[in-house]
Amino acid sequence: MAETWTIWDAELGYSTTSLLQAGGAHADQRTSHDGAEPMWGISRVRPDGVAHIHIIPHSTWEWRCAEYGIDPDDMTTLLEIVLHEPWIPSPDDAMARLQPGAAEVLKDTQGLPTCWTPGVSDTDRLAAQLARVEAVKAHRVRMVPEDRKLRQDVVAFVGLDMVVPEDPLEPVKTKTRLDPARVEARRLAVAWHRDNRTQLATPSYAVKPPATWMGRKPWVVAGG
Repeated sequence: MAETWTIWDAELGYSTTSLLQAGGAHADQRTSHDGAEPMWGISRVRPDGVAHIHIIPHSTWEWRCAEYGIDPDDMTTLLEIVLHEPWIPSPDDAMARLQPGAAEVLKDTQGLPTCWTPGVSDTDRLAAQLARVEAVKAHRVRMVPEDRKLRQDVVAFVGLDMVVPEDPLEPVKTKTRLDPARVEARRLAVAWHRDNRTQLATPSYAVKPPATWMGRKPWVVAGG
């Protein structure tokens, strides 16, 4: 039987950046504007009361859209997958078969395609991943929001003047907007890696290696 973990909060943070390393030591010091990528911290509590924070880089949403053809505006599906996928066991992990819950997940999902299976539609890939999530929720772990009143009482106890949302994941759902160009670039990367796994792929406008531009050039190549 699956454990129930409760979700308490979602907080936005960011990755390291050289702006902090530079520190303004010299007035004319040139800094590099890298890093400071959005990162979400999802606070969860296990049934035994132990708290965890699941750190989710913003790019994770982009990659899952690219891998499974998920609508970039569908944060509900993205969250459902990302919050539960740490408990999806690998079929290649022999030790997973010794853990009853993991073994049941493997049994329920045997033979399903992955995002790397060639010749499968995005619809079928997504359906397979959602089936894995449902198996995880049935046999290993399921995430549910903690009672709002309890969360509000804890906030009041520690002296914070704030009103907690009904849905603890509301900050993620309301503040996250995915860039279509970044999602498409990651889709190109996934398609190239997938198509090259079983046979040598021929580069094209839709499937190509990194740092490659196939054409539609407005100029005439010299000598051609």
